[in-house]
Amino acid sequence: MPPNQTVQEILSRYKNGECSLDEAAQVIEGLRLEHVGEFACLDLGRSVRCGMPEVVLAEGKDPLHLSEIAVRHTEASGRCVCTRVSPEQVAHIQSYAKSRNISTEYRESGRVLVLSNGQLPRSTGGIVAIITAGTSDIRVAEEAKIIAEEMGCTVRTAYDVGAAGIHRLFPALKPMMDAHVFIVCAGREGTLPAIVAGLVDKPVIGVPVSVGYGYMGQGRAALASMLQSCSVIAVVNIDAGFTAGAFAARIANMGAGAQGGQP
Repeated sequence: MPPNQTVQEILSRYKNGECSLDEAAQVIEGLRLEHVGEFACLDLGRSVRCGMPEVVLAEGKDPLHLSEIAVRHTEASGRCVCTRVSPEQVAHIQSYAKSRNISTEYRESGRVLVLSNGQLPRSTGGIVAIITAGTSDIRVAEEAKIIAEEMGCTVRTAYDVGAAGIHRLFPALKPMMDAHVFIVCAGREGTLPAIVAGLVDKPVIGVPVSVGYGYMGQGRAALASMLQSCSVIAVVNIDAGFTAGAFAARIANMGAGAQGGQP
């Protein structure tokens, strides 16, 4: 298995005298915690321990608390991703981040806010393809895209190519065939992931989306359909763009490492 790139960087810093043995060991252990007031405990070692960034779910959080969590995490780690943010939360975070010289990028289509102190994601060579059945699925696909990009992957997308006009799928797949993994988002009856899995020789992750009428609507029929797929796919929960993006990035990064790219 390729060595963890972050660990290599830490060991290089220690070798060059840029950090002490104790500092290097603390980071490599991946158990760095930082408390924010009485309301949060930041996991600053996740990227070293698990190979993925700490992502903050904004739903249900007080805007003031969320602002402090996001900015403190950015100051400690270089970047922070907040998912499912509301416009009110975005306004609070952006104002507080500006006062601390932290830049922000709001990706409204995916309801994601990315904070940075200037540090960029490290490219891994992993390639993730993301496909949606309809335009209503794009919000979930965009969340997955941002997470995969934050984990160093190149992401290729093809939106609105579902089973209702299946002829749209084949030209969309052509430029994606070198991807290490496919994410396929679909609502209603959730057919598309099984179709894609029957056409490509790479892992496919199905994401049911909360779109659909009446009985078994709001993603339930799509989830049931994907779980019963006769094609081999993995399935995440309804609207779980973050989970799909992070899992796909792990697969892609492993695939890139096995092919001689970055781990």
